[in-house]
Amino acid sequence: MDARDLVRSGKLVRSVKAVGTARGLRSLRAAWQRRRSDAVGLPRRGPELARVPGVVTGADPQPGGGVVRFARSSLRVRVTTGGAVFCGWDGAAPEPSYALVRGCPEVDDRAVLEPDTVGGWRVVSERVTVAVSRLGAVEVRTPGGVMLRRDLPPRWWEPAAAVAGSAPEERDGHGPDGERPAGVGARWQQRSEVAADARFFGLGGRSSGPRLRDGRYRLWNTDPGGAFRPGDDPLSLTVPVQLVVADAGTHLVFHDNSWDGSVTLREGEEGEGSGHDRPGGCWTRMEGGPLRYWVIVGTPARVMHSWASLTGTPAVPPAWALGHHHARWGFGNADEVRRVVAGYRERGLPLSALHLDIDHYAGNRVFTVDTERFPDLPGLATELRGEGVRLVSIVDPAVKAEPGDAVYDSGSAADVFVRDALGLEVRGEVWPGESVFPDFTDPRVRKWWGALYAERLAQGFSGVWHDMNEPVSFGAFGGTTLPRSARHTLEGRGGDHREAHNVYGLTMARAGYEGLRELRPEERPFLFSRSGWAGLQRYGGSWSGDVATGWPGLRASLALVLGLGLSGVPYSGPDIGGFTGSPSPELYLRWFQLGAYLPLFRTHSALSAGRREPWEFGPRVLRFAAAALRERQRLHPYFLTLAQLAGRTGAPYVRPVWWRTPKDRALRDCEDAFLLGDALLVAPVLEEGAEQRTVRLPRGRWYDTVTGVAYEGPGRAVLDAPLSRIPVLARAGSVVPVAGADGGVELEVWTPCPGRKGGGGVLVEDRGDGWEKTEVVRFSTRLRAGEVRVEREDGAEVGHPVRVRGHAPRNGSRGRR
Repeated sequence: MDARDLVRSGKLVRSVKAVGTARGLRSLRAAWQRRRSDAVGLPRRGPELARVPGVVTGADPQPGGGVVRFARSSLRVRVTTGGAVFCGWDGAAPEPSYALVRGCPEVDDRAVLEPDTVGGWRVVSERVTVAVSRLGAVEVRTPGGVMLRRDLPPRWWEPAAAVAGSAPEERDGHGPDGERPAGVGARWQQRSEVAADARFFGLGGRSSGPRLRDGRYRLWNTDPGGAFRPGDDPLSLTVPVQLVVADAGTHLVFHDNSWDGSVTLREGEEGEGSGHDRPGGCWTRMEGGPLRYWVIVGTPARVMHSWASLTGTPAVPPAWALGHHHARWGFGNADEVRRVVAGYRERGLPLSALHLDIDHYAGNRVFTVDTERFPDLPGLATELRGEGVRLVSIVDPAVKAEPGDAVYDSGSAADVFVRDALGLEVRGEVWPGESVFPDFTDPRVRKWWGALYAERLAQGFSGVWHDMNEPVSFGAFGGTTLPRSARHTLEGRGGDHREAHNVYGLTMARAGYEGLRELRPEERPFLFSRSGWAGLQRYGGSWSGDVATGWPGLRASLALVLGLGLSGVPYSGPDIGGFTGSPSPELYLRWFQLGAYLPLFRTHSALSAGRREPWEFGPRVLRFAAAALRERQRLHPYFLTLAQLAGRTGAPYVRPVWWRTPKDRALRDCEDAFLLGDALLVAPVLEEGAEQRTVRLPRGRWYDTVTGVAYEGPGRAVLDAPLSRIPVLARAGSVVPVAGADGGVELEVWTPCPGRKGGGGVLVEDRGDGWEKTEVVRFSTRLRAGEVRVEREDGAEVGHPVRVRGHAPRNGSRGRR
């Protein structure tokens, strides 16, 4: 083994630079231990037998659907009252599930399983029709009969010994109850077809996109090691959710299976004549676990609303968390923190939060403080809070395996750490050194861990960010996580890391969120996590992780935020400037300008990277960054409204430009602009040296928010993008709540188009960081006799100052196809 093998992990490279070769040697030892553990604890994969469902033999109608029986398998189909479709093969049921927020939703009693005319079965409901062929293909159709998705009969590979040892009736495909028990260790594959014009989105945080092109995407949460670039896959937060957009309609499919797997996508091709189209394809492969999935159809907004109803509405961050955050791995001490905060204050730059990384810990040990560098952390937190700045703490799951460490001693006494097949604590190498890992799939452990956040609150922290929770254990070879044979409780069912790995970050987020709610019930918790899974939005948001500094990293930042939003996690943002390296002044400014319009607006960098304070890049960048900060502060009421709406409907703050017009094929391919809510279109500058850029517009009139010039869509417009700003357009007729000069809320109304239906907007006033009930106020606008009229839809007084903006288009400013 040469030196390159010892540093395959980027984290190992960083650790060796920071501490020396001792950590590298321990990482080598950890990798060998992981390999030995799996050799003992995992069954050897011997000969396997392939299986397909076979021919249909009958069906058992049940409320909302029923069970279709085949020669060698069975399929359970249910339609819920909200229109979501559940399909479970081999006896798979909706529960147990880490994704579902309240268990299986109520079924639609009006949906009935009935035979069709070609030997199969179908379930017809108000929103969707599901047709099951005699060989096990499943078609999801619109109420009008248009096919959105066709899942071909699945295929399983099971250990031959397990099949040979089963009862005769099970070998035939049925248990005594008419369903085949799910095979332990069975791998499976499902091939699906979609429309030729369909485009794929989602799958969690992906560095390429947000449109997912042809290729294989792995479903295994992975620390990319140091920094990632577009095309690096997988990353820290994978979610088996696809949002498929086509002319025929939009649908979401979610495979509720946390095992290692992959999704291979192939876009279709449209032929010149009818019947010559090649449909788009999707191959989903899993290394084990149930073959069960949900399909939701409708408009993008309805789909995401149903998804939130199924997996939980997003947690609403406290109001302060929608301001600007400054972070760095490498704040040396309390004086350095004061210096940075003073730099913002002296230059009149708004700052809401400052984040402390692992270097504020004693020896990088979680839930500790280096009292030499931070002798009075609670006092510092109180001092900063008096200036309107909150402290946020990093929290890693790894606990230093050292007797005398308070967290380790407490956890050992309570038996909370993951163990191997021999019953020994799993040890790994992380920042504190040799470490152990809490088993967050155990409710008892989550309760223990959540109580530890009392120490963070006592130190004055207002929120937490979870890092390294894929989980990461440095390894010189063979991966950088726990042994796959590591044992987990899995809510009492028992299992190993093959099933628990992808939900580790999710269950850690649950432990932290529930602990913070119990410890500080009067405030909404602020938590965001690098890793997670379906349902993470219930507990908080995420961020890009360690994106590489460079123009490709800037582009990847936008792809990640859009992809996470379409996977159900609306609150996220990148490390502005990139995690590694020193951005040029231009790159830093363009990243900063993009970040000002994203939910999590945070600068951050590595220990060895360049500074990220705006004044470090010269007076010109400082002046333009200050303008972006002031605009973010002005839009704070709008961000608060978007956060509250996301918490009700699941709609992401940051939306693709096709959100309201998914049948516009040109918009489906647009990846360099986005909608902020329904009112604003943001066109960041993603290329070096650009001071103009082309923007593809959805239909309607759009006003440049700086010049007031109007552009007509659909089509393309060339906009000025000087270094001082990025193009931001407002939809005609929209109402945008902004901060007024007196500190109250003002309604910024953009002139509706004459002779057309007006527009409107929404205001949700969030008066604090607690759980006070908020009211959704809807406004409508119209242009009558040259006068813009604004009214509340409930007929009450508007109650806020109104400022009308926008005017008629100039010659030549009309959008072009």
